[in-house]
Formats: sequence, C-alpha cells, structure tokens
Amino acid sequence: MRKARFALAVVPVLLMALLGTRAAWTQAAPPAAGGSPAPAGAPQGGAPAPSGPAAPARSFRGVELGMDRDSVIAALEKDPIFDYRGPEDLSLLPSPNQSLIEVAGLSFVRRGYFQFYEGKLWVMILVLNPDKVDHYSVYTSLVAKYGEPDALDPKESRWEDKTTRMALERPLSLRYMDMTVYGKLREGAGAKASAEELDRQGFLGGL
Repeated sequence: MRKARFALAVVPVLLMALLGTRAAWTQAAPPAAGGSPAPAGAPQGGAPAPSGPAAPARSFRGVELGMDRDSVIAALEKDPIFDYRGPEDLSLLPSPNQSLIEVAGLSFVRRGYFQFYEGKLWVMILVLNPDKVDHYSVYTSLVAKYGEPDALDPKESRWEDKTTRMALERPLSLRYMDMTVYGKLREGAGAKASAEELDRQGFLGGL
C-alpha cells in the first residue's frame, strides 16, 4: 500500500518536470520577536500575491514555436528524450513552404512531430507513452498550471489565446500551435476555395 501511494505521488512531479515547470521550494521565515506568525498561505516578506494561470505554453523542453528548423534540430539532437537520426527524419509536405520532422521518442514521449511553415516551427505534436503516463495525470498537471481549459469536448481539452493553442488530445497527445500562422494559412485556404468556386460558376455558366 505504501509503495502504491508513493507511485501516485511521484507521477505528478515527473509530469511537471516533463512539461517544463519549475517547483518553487520556500521556507517561511520565523516571526519577528513579539510578532505573530503570518497566516498560512500569506506572502512572506512582502512578496507579491500569486498571479493567475500561465498563458498557454509555446515550448517543450527547449523547442519553441517560431524557432527555425536548424535550431529545432540542434535541440532534438541534444535532448535524450528524442532519438533524432538526421536527414531521414525530415520530409517535405505537399502543402507549399511546409516541411516536417518526425522523430521517435523515448520514455514519456513515444513520437514527436514538428511542422514548419516558411522555415519556422508552427506546430508540435507529442504522442505520449501510455505505459509511462496517463491522460488524467497530464490533464490535472496542465490544469494546475494553466487553469481550466478554454474548450473541452470528448476529443480534446484546449487552452488558447491570441498567439498560441495548446491541446491535450485523446487518446494521449499534446499539440502546440502558432495561431498567427494558423490564421494566415486558413485565410489562404479560404481564398483558394473562393477562387475554385468562381471557376466552377464560370464553367457552369458557359454550358
């Protein structure tokens, strides 16, 4: 029973380390002579009150949205959680100006996908290892840092602001997305669809 409790306590700590959080270990200062102890949870030494939830993350273990491809490759090569093999893990996508790095993962990460637009990273997808971590533990760790999700459905939990979307997807993967690039690509796709519709109408009108 003690071993089971220990394992349950360790998993969130490992998740926080995996997600790049930093634990703040503090020790309350003793009260001044004749003074009374500060209430539990009160800021010590005039420290500012805790801020709200963090903004959605744009990085994972040193790899950040907006980085160029060479910088991402250098980070993957140094990180023992990824097994980057070299050019064979890099491929071009059918979409214009887009490329992809697909790399095997070790331990908590089973596989990583890093997608680039015009040479800059705009999507990261990390497929997590269900033998090492579970959906509920990842979800509770994310809520503890980023607050309740902005959108929640059976497929995903999503945290989002004007620049970044971070999603925990089922069965067990994390997705980070640059919303500026997403909007640009979406506008381009809409313009292309409109042009195709105009071509279609012109064709039908000439029958």
